[in-house]
Amino acid sequence: MICHEDVNALYILWKGKVIAVKKEIWLAGGCFWGVEEYFSRIEGVAETSVGYANGRTESPSYHDIPHTGHAETVHVIYDTEKTSLEVILEHFFRIIDPTILNRQGPDVGTQYRTGIYYSDGEDEKAIEQIIAKEQQKYKAPIVTEVKKLEHYYPAEEYHQDYLKKNPGGYCHIDFSGLRTKGD
Repeated sequence: MICHEDVNALYILWKGKVIAVKKEIWLAGGCFWGVEEYFSRIEGVAETSVGYANGRTESPSYHDIPHTGHAETVHVIYDTEKTSLEVILEHFFRIIDPTILNRQGPDVGTQYRTGIYYSDGEDEKAIEQIIAKEQQKYKAPIVTEVKKLEHYYPAEEYHQDYLKKNPGGYCHIDFSGLRTKGD
């Protein structure tokens, strides 16, 4: 088996054939604990991590981000043989209110804004089309920012898989309607 990584995808080759293609997207949807847990349960999502994206400083800490412009963000790596960017974003829009600026649930501040950050320029058009479709569900304009990822810094270890480590911990997301891996 050979793994090949280009800027936008990870290709896994077996006997000269591509057997899996993994892509990535970064999603900001308020407090990252629940967003990470939600996406970790979705069929086709291979890996998640939490961190800070697109701010003004390097290597911020959790305590810095109210002042640095970073968004609490979940890095989602997904298998394109099992899911698609469209499905990932359909799930994303189920757990956020894209018409509210700088707040999700009770969390308020620029670090809790909603955002979709991509590294593959080809994803931008697909994201814009999905948002246009989603906009039809709302009277207010969607304010979720869509930008090329400038940078992403992993959050401190205690934030990674927080709700797995702390069942019953704080979360603004309702998991009740989520079909999970293997359902």
